Amino acid sequence: MVKAVIFSDFDGTITLQDSNDFLVDNKGMGKNDRLKLFEGVLNGTKNFRDIFSDMLGSLNLTQEEGIEFLKENIELDPGFKKTFLWAQENNVPLIVVSSGTVPVIRALLTKMIGSDIEKLDIVSNDLEVNESNHWTVLYRDSTPHGHDKSKTIDDYKSKYESQLVEGEERPVYFYCGDGISDLTAAKECDLLFAKAGKDLITFCKKQNVPYHEFNTWDDILRSMKAVLNGEKTVKELMEN
Repeated sequence: MVKAVIFSDFDGTITLQDSNDFLVDNKGMGKNDRLKLFEGVLNGTKNFRDIFSDMLGSLNLTQEEGIEFLKENIELDPGFKKTFLWAQENNVPLIVVSSGTVPVIRALLTKMIGSDIEKLDIVSNDLEVNESNHWTVLYRDSTPHGHDKSKTIDDYKSKYESQLVEGEERPVYFYCGDGISDLTAAKECDLLFAKAGKDLITFCKKQNVPYHEFNTWDDILRSMKAVLNGEKTVKELMEN
């Protein structure tokens, strides 16, 4: 029986830096131009899908070169590996739900957890780099973020709840995130872990979405254990 399911964003949540921003700042259009694009998202004249395509489209290197550069520079939260191993031992599915790209996410996670990457679901956009080293994002859907995380989560919830036998309670759904694209996804779950000092907390406060603040994955693991062991309720954690 599955007692809980963990959904998590990748960039800025599992990683300590945003891998796409870092790559574009150093190998593409540069930080100043990237920030100008983000201004369009903030003032409503552009959506994430538009600017992400422009960002990655500014790169001129092979996929292998780009990924190797990221593997050398991007750090992952050490607590994530502990959480992943705990999840494996306790039959708690952990699913990465991202607006980034699968090849980058898979490469960075493989560096941390090795062949166990096959036990982890990654749901994200795909990536195509042609012979001219032009990077194209292959989006999962036509939504403004290119990937409707809330639909992905809803599909997984339907899957796990269809496996319940009479008398069993549905799993507790956790979501971990840091940015704007995580807000709709968070509303699909019982408890949102929102990273301290990031945009998601600002949006949660504006829209009265309850959340529990975290700094590292050690905080998330401690809190999830407390809920599943009956030491704390979801409601208590929402009150931070």
